[in-house]
Amino acid sequence: MGQALGCIQVDQSTVAVKETFGKFNEVLEPGCHCLPWCLGSQLAGHLSLRVQQLDVRCETKTKDNVFVNVVASIQYRALAEKAADAFYKLSNTRAQIQAYVFDVIRASVPKLDLDSAFEQKNEIAKAVEDELEKAMSHYGFEIVQTLIVDIEPDEHVKRAMNEINAAARLRVAANEKAEAEKILQIKRAEGDAESKYLAGLGIARQRQAIVDGLRDSVLAFSENVPGTTSKDVMDMVLVTQYFDTMKEIGASSKSNSVFIPHGPGAVRDIATQIRDGLLQANST
Repeated sequence: MGQALGCIQVDQSTVAVKETFGKFNEVLEPGCHCLPWCLGSQLAGHLSLRVQQLDVRCETKTKDNVFVNVVASIQYRALAEKAADAFYKLSNTRAQIQAYVFDVIRASVPKLDLDSAFEQKNEIAKAVEDELEKAMSHYGFEIVQTLIVDIEPDEHVKRAMNEINAAARLRVAANEKAEAEKILQIKRAEGDAESKYLAGLGIARQRQAIVDGLRDSVLAFSENVPGTTSKDVMDMVLVTQYFDTMKEIGASSKSNSVFIPHGPGAVRDIATQIRDGLLQANST
């Protein structure tokens, strides 16, 4: 109805292109405008000034011959001051942007190996943005933002990368485990050595105490019983020790059978052997 009366409405964030007898006349801002069709004026179309987004999926290969799908998101908008160029110079804006994205990505990614491509996503996005900004500014468009949102290698490649990563982590875990076991063995050996050292000190002190006790017993007995010699006292002590040992062996429930010669002569022989052993040890 408004166009029949020669009036049109242009919405916010939109401009309209006015033609007179098929020739560009002016760009109409948002609001109400008079469009006298009887004088050859007509509305050629509308142009949105809002930011638009185009997602581009490009397949290419890396320097190490791995095929990947690079997904780029291009955010762009038409410039109000160049609305005529944006309306007339390009018939398919999205296809034009897609062609430039393909060209830059397929020129940049083959120079990088797969790992570097993941690490240099921002550099790839910057190269795409610079090329698009330089090309699309002639057509009245502004590139607001360019993002490389994803790099998707083949499924087999992703599985292989995961296996490599898992193997590396297992190797690190194995090294840590081996190092921990090494430390445990060292500490265990140090503890065993310390334990044996302390046990040796205990045995040495025990033997020293036995020797001191025997010496004191011999001296005390010799003083209290006149006419006895040190040899007589030692024989009596050894016989006492001998019978104490026999008593302990017989009283133990877990002892095995022990067959030893027994009798007065055997006791004398045992005493002689023990005394000779002690004398030889002392002389050594």
